[in-house]
Amino acid sequence: MRIDLHTHSTASDGTDTPAELVRNAAAAGLDVVALTDHDTTRGHAEAVAALPAGVTLVTGAELSCRVDGVSMHMLAYLFDPEEPALLAERELVRDDRVPRAQGMVARLNELGVPVTWEQVLRIAGEGSVGRPHVATALVELGVVPTVSDAFTPQWLADGGRAFVEKHETDPFEAIRLVKAAGGVTVFAHPGASKRGRTVPEATIAELAAAGLDGIEVDHMDHDPDTRARLRALAGDLGLLVTGSSDYHGSRKTCVLGEYTTDPEVYGEITRRATGAFPVPGTGGA
Repeated sequence: MRIDLHTHSTASDGTDTPAELVRNAAAAGLDVVALTDHDTTRGHAEAVAALPAGVTLVTGAELSCRVDGVSMHMLAYLFDPEEPALLAERELVRDDRVPRAQGMVARLNELGVPVTWEQVLRIAGEGSVGRPHVATALVELGVVPTVSDAFTPQWLADGGRAFVEKHETDPFEAIRLVKAAGGVTVFAHPGASKRGRTVPEATIAELAAAGLDGIEVDHMDHDPDTRARLRALAGDLGLLVTGSSDYHGSRKTCVLGEYTTDPEVYGEITRRATGAFPVPGTGGA
């Protein structure tokens, strides 16, 4: 089985629609794909309707969190999307994305970059607006060559010249909310130091004690040494180890199935989940 547990669609900051994403997952030879858009489940219904035979969809979301001043992302799988407390928290985070992105546009204007709010909205389309949309605007204007190059201290990285904070969930609260909604939690790309400060191992140990299920080890932003260190940490803490592409369509260079999750780990995730269940494809619409 080839299992990719971290992808994005136009419901947040990917460039594939949910339907295109699941069809592309089939073309890439994936057996299982998780749709984990930022702080939203809006793309799930379209993905389910288009799901090709032979591909199973894991529903999820990537939750924006912050601990001790460090931004981090929490992958949440197979939770009940209508559970009121978790739904309210996702909406709070999502609603704060608009004024945050407007603030980044204003800061870029102050720095002499002629980006406009209308440009960012056009790039975001119907998706939940976020930093990658602002980064894409910088690429369009020729300020930076790639989206990744916008995530530096010079521009949009945490603490960067054009960075603006938004509401982010305490990760201990995120674990509690996801568990209460029957879901499973995995810390996304915990060693991605190029994105900014990372969460220390002592805090990861505290998250594990609070019920964190796993950490994403095999990821494009982790070099071999980082993967080895995180794999050893997961073993010490009794955490599941996942691997994923973090696919964003054409917005990033990663491809579907670039990194994958062991079938036994996937099986354990599905065994722990009670809020929702993987959806087998029946041919799509």
